[in-house]
Amino acid sequence: MGNVNQLNVQCFVKKNYEAVFSGDNNPKLLYVSRVYPDASVYPRIMHAHADFIEIILIVSGTSEYLIHNKKYEVHPGDLLIYNSGVVHDEISGPNNKVGSYCVAIGGLKMPDLRDNALIPDGKGFIFPAGEAFDELHALMKMMYINLSSGGAYAEEYCHSLMHALLIKALIVTGSKVIPTDKAEDDPEILGHRIKDFIDRHYMEPITLQDIGGALNVSTYYLAHVFKEMSGYSPVQYLLRRRIGEAQTLLATTDYSILRISEMVGYETQSYFSLQFTKHVGMSPNQYRQKYIVSRK
Repeated sequence: MGNVNQLNVQCFVKKNYEAVFSGDNNPKLLYVSRVYPDASVYPRIMHAHADFIEIILIVSGTSEYLIHNKKYEVHPGDLLIYNSGVVHDEISGPNNKVGSYCVAIGGLKMPDLRDNALIPDGKGFIFPAGEAFDELHALMKMMYINLSSGGAYAEEYCHSLMHALLIKALIVTGSKVIPTDKAEDDPEILGHRIKDFIDRHYMEPITLQDIGGALNVSTYYLAHVFKEMSGYSPVQYLLRRRIGEAQTLLATTDYSILRISEMVGYETQSYFSLQFTKHVGMSPNQYRQKYIVSRK
C-alpha cells in the first residue's frame, strides 16, 4: 500500500472456502502437555497410540528420537506429527534435555486417509516449522494455559484453537515430498516386517527364533538388518516397546502394577519393576505418582 497511512484495513473471508473439519471428520482434543527440559531426563520410552494422533513442537534442546523405524535428530522449531499407530521413542537424558509441547487429537477422518491420520503415512514425521513456529508455539501455549487453569469454557476455547493448530500443521507439512516406494528385496522392507511383527506380539514371550521362524529368515541376518535400520537390536526394541506401553498404562489406567506387567509381556512383577526402573530412572509406582493423568 505504499506510504499511505493505514487507519483501517479489512481482510475479507473468501465466500466459497470449504471447511476442512465437517461431517464425519470431527476431531476431538484429548490433552495438551508441556514437557520442561528437566523432565525429559526421565525418558518417554517406545510407545504408540492406536486411536489418536500427537502433534509435538520442539521448543528447546536437541536429541535423537526413534520414530517408526529410524533415529532422527530433532531441533528447536521442529514440528513432529505422529499418526495413530506410529511407534516413537523419545530418547533423552542429562546431556540432551528437550522442551516441547504435545497435543493429542482423536476422531480425525481426513479425506483419502485412514482414520486418525493427519497426513499420508509416507509423508514423514519431522517438519521444520520455519516462520510458522511463533504461531504454533502461541497456539499450543494458549491451549495449555487454558486447560491447566480450568477456567470457564476452557475446553470449548481450546477446541477452536485445535482446529487452527491442525490447519497450520497441514500448511507446514504440505510441501514435504513423499518418498518413493522401496523395492521388495530392499533390506528396509525386512526391517519393517521385523518391526511390525514385534509391534503385534510384544506382549507375548517372543524370541529371536520366533521372529526368524515367522519371517523365514536367519536370526543373525534379521538382527543385523534391524540394527542397521533402527539403531536397536530386536531384543532392545522389544524391551523398550514393552516399557513404553507400560508407561502409557501407568499414566492412563487404574490397573495394578502386576496387571500391567502381565499386559506388556513380563512373567513376574519383580523383573518388570527392575527393567522399568533401569530404563526410566524411577519405579513404576513412582512414575505413576509423578506422571499421573487426571481422569474423569
